[in-house]
Amino acid sequence: MIPKTFSQEIRLSDGRTITIETGKLAKQADGSVVVRMGNCMLLATAVSARTASPVDFLPLTVDYREKFAAAGRFPGGFFKREARPSDQEVLTMRLVDRVLRPLFPKDYHAETQIMIQLMSHDDQVMPDALAGLAASAAIQLSDIPFEYPISEVRVARIEGQFIVNPSKEQLAKSDIDIMIGASEDSVAMVEGEFDEVSEHDMINAISFGHEAIKDQIKAQIALAKAFGKKETRTYEVEANNEALEKEIHEATYSEFYNIAKLALAKADRSEKFGEIKEKYISKFSEEELEEKSELISKYISSSQKKAVRDLVLNEGLRLDGRKTTDIRPIWCEVDFLPSTHGSALFTRGETQALATATLGTSREANVIDLPTEQGEENFYLHYNFPPFSTGEARPLRGTSRREVGHGNLAQRALKRVIPSDCPYTVRVVSEVLESNGSSSMASVCAGTMALMDAGVQIKKPVSGIAMGLITEGDRFAILSDILGDEDHLGDMDFKVTGTADGITACQMDIKIKGLRHDIMVQALNQAREGRLHILKHLTDTISVPNAEVKPHAPKMINRRIPNEYIGALIGPGGKVIQELQKASGCTIVINEDPVTEEGIVEILGTSPEGIAMVEEKIDAITFKPTVGEVYDVKVIKMLDFGAVVEFKKAKGYEVLLHVSELEWKRVENVSDVVNLNDELQVKYFGIDPKTRKEKVSRKALLPRPPKNEN
Repeated sequence: MIPKTFSQEIRLSDGRTITIETGKLAKQADGSVVVRMGNCMLLATAVSARTASPVDFLPLTVDYREKFAAAGRFPGGFFKREARPSDQEVLTMRLVDRVLRPLFPKDYHAETQIMIQLMSHDDQVMPDALAGLAASAAIQLSDIPFEYPISEVRVARIEGQFIVNPSKEQLAKSDIDIMIGASEDSVAMVEGEFDEVSEHDMINAISFGHEAIKDQIKAQIALAKAFGKKETRTYEVEANNEALEKEIHEATYSEFYNIAKLALAKADRSEKFGEIKEKYISKFSEEELEEKSELISKYISSSQKKAVRDLVLNEGLRLDGRKTTDIRPIWCEVDFLPSTHGSALFTRGETQALATATLGTSREANVIDLPTEQGEENFYLHYNFPPFSTGEARPLRGTSRREVGHGNLAQRALKRVIPSDCPYTVRVVSEVLESNGSSSMASVCAGTMALMDAGVQIKKPVSGIAMGLITEGDRFAILSDILGDEDHLGDMDFKVTGTADGITACQMDIKIKGLRHDIMVQALNQAREGRLHILKHLTDTISVPNAEVKPHAPKMINRRIPNEYIGALIGPGGKVIQELQKASGCTIVINEDPVTEEGIVEILGTSPEGIAMVEEKIDAITFKPTVGEVYDVKVIKMLDFGAVVEFKKAKGYEVLLHVSELEWKRVENVSDVVNLNDELQVKYFGIDPKTRKEKVSRKALLPRPPKNEN
């Protein structure tokens, strides 16, 4: 029997529709929905364990996967099976996770898994914009404890008009690409890239997206009501001891507060805080500690957190002694690594990033092969966060989701200032050497300088800053250039990057249930002041990109040739191009431009002589003399009936200069007029209809004798 289904339709402002349906698939999950837009279909499921996990946090997993079968394709590579998630899948997981996580009860510790799968792909629909809606709808249909529904949308702006959930073609024309996650009342997550837009334009895009989200939330509520939403399950709550909590607060709060006021370095501050904790714990017997150790640690951390937050709200002072708008001391250096193509060191307080820029051909492009996207990136940025950067020793287990996310943010910050005519594939790598507050923004700053040091002619330098927030009731404080502790103890991490003329990227995460509009506006304006301050330090270090790449860095020359000559340049079995690469020391890459039907020849080498050799060979292969033009030639072979000459403009292009074309008078011996290695000029006549061979003449350039002379 076909199961009964329930659905709701969401109509977008441009007439397109999104459908949410439940009741047919994955019915053993606590909640499941299929979200459809066009031919794009996502299956989202929510499952949560019935018993609490022993950990003192919510073990939430958000997983997003794109099935190759959804696009009618096979997975690439040797193993024809989907394996580890791609960077794009990881980024979508993070987008959804960051909105959902704050809305589970703080004392809910059951293993929870949200799985979202792309089951059918539509080239006109970008599925990551539907993932948040699908995840929230699945939770709403379950009995898993959750505050209220949320959703996410992508907003683009094309010629001044905002569009919700654009297609890839529309997005390519847009100057704004922003993902917004929100509840009905407030915005919870923002991430996007921009073409140097103003703070006002960014706020308008967020407001536009929020209105669309409200419609999606109403549809979720209506679907849950029609389906018959289950009552929220009861669960084992954390043990609490109000008397112990009060006792610990009274015993430690003032000490934490006084230590926080000392403006100590990170290590010294941690040591002092640790001493307070150890002093208080030592008052308990072993039996009491065995019974209450988790609660004691929890309440001590809570007391420390409140002391630090109150210091900011009461006195406007922060852990390192700064006021709320102050930026930590900055110093920068470029050309730090002698063998790289470009390098820069950026240090802000106790955060340090060393960035390198490497230049290559299109062969080094980052290949994207996903069910939803195929192509290449000619600019990409990788971010590494080793454990020593925070003074830790822990095993390395591959690239973390955090590293993927932070690297993507820094890449988006710089992507739009890379010129469209940049001949190189450019890879930037940021190595975080110290971290105490936004290493991703340090990566943007170091990356900007490394690109300029490498001679990449970026349009404008970019800087970035991380903003924080502390709230209590109606009181709030916005913090510029937050520390790691302020990120951990605060309510918001709002990263903004941009040039002097506008924003290029942003990422906002909040730990509270939503962010008021007026606070977001103030945070953006305060961020602009901070990033301009940081930008001045960058431009004081290196004001404009170096005019040339470094002597040891490869120079790139692009040449276009008609497609008909590509075979001649490659040669049989690649013989010509391989020998040319070996002789010149250059890397030669040939691509075809399907639009112009031309071959694009990339010549990459460190030797000007080698590059010139390749260009001469291309000139020789593609050279076509024009009828009536005069050319310089060199005699390379002597024959009884003439001389073989080579065009100096195109070595290897040979033609016969017949003895009858040497002079107006009869020439008995060719050597009487020209000899081997002689250089002379000839006029080109094209194909001789009599001989059907190319004809050149020396005598045509000489004065013609009178007709009565022999």
